[in-house]
Amino acid sequence: MSKLKSGLIQMSLKGDASMTPKEIRDHMLEAHLPLVDEAGAQGVQVLCFQEVFTQPYFCPSQDSRWYAAAEPIPDGYTVKLMQEYARKHNMVIIVPIYEEAMTGVYYNAAAVLDADGTYMGKYRKTHLPHVAGFWEKFFFKPGASGWPVFRTAYGAIGVYICYDRHFPEGWRALALGGAEVIYNPSATVAGLSQYLWELEQPASAAANGVYIGAINRVGTEAPWNIGEFYGSSYFVNPRGQIEAQASADKDELLVHELDMNMVREVRDTWQFFRDRRPETYDSLVALN
Repeated sequence: MSKLKSGLIQMSLKGDASMTPKEIRDHMLEAHLPLVDEAGAQGVQVLCFQEVFTQPYFCPSQDSRWYAAAEPIPDGYTVKLMQEYARKHNMVIIVPIYEEAMTGVYYNAAAVLDADGTYMGKYRKTHLPHVAGFWEKFFFKPGASGWPVFRTAYGAIGVYICYDRHFPEGWRALALGGAEVIYNPSATVAGLSQYLWELEQPASAAANGVYIGAINRVGTEAPWNIGEFYGSSYFVNPRGQIEAQASADKDELLVHELDMNMVREVRDTWQFFRDRRPETYDSLVALN
């Protein structure tokens, strides 16, 4: 297909940390569903939410009560609900949630639903930060998903999650696997990362000849107050040019039409895949 209409939803926290994870989930879903319907009304074909979109970003704490926020994939409440909305709007939906794989084993994951609501599979976040403010290894097990590419009704898409974006290997693996659009749901606060927000993903889009949809939440989240989530979700094209961008501080549905012919055009011009020399790269993956 030559055109793909895609949407990104960025959102501030609804409710507060005094609530149960289920109560917060219900508030977040209530806030998202009108925007999902709006996306459907605008003809969005692929929609993606922010990282762990039904919950606060609770990783500044090391509080085990947040384990109760995890849900199974695909049989949990949120994924089942989004399957209904995928069918309703004939829309592919990427659903980033806190996943319970089994009792005591949890992942930062994203389910991918096809336009008829079919569960296609999931990606589990591969690279996890573990520093003050981002104690992710307390909550998540590192994923080893094998870089799945989902061949949906509207094209081949990949998923990378937040901190993953700092590692070029995954972008390349997804592109080599056939992805032409890669979504990166995130929870990113102002500071060092804000400069990188509009540097790394455009560079990765250009290096791999893909579109990237980058999603970030907005606002501050008490009681952690690690900084302000600065939104600024965007679509960047295979030339590394940002084509559409959301606000820094508002709940927002960003809708943009992607010209998928540009993927072929850019790859035929910049022959990065042809000119790769993987036989010389062994030292890059040698175990130290």
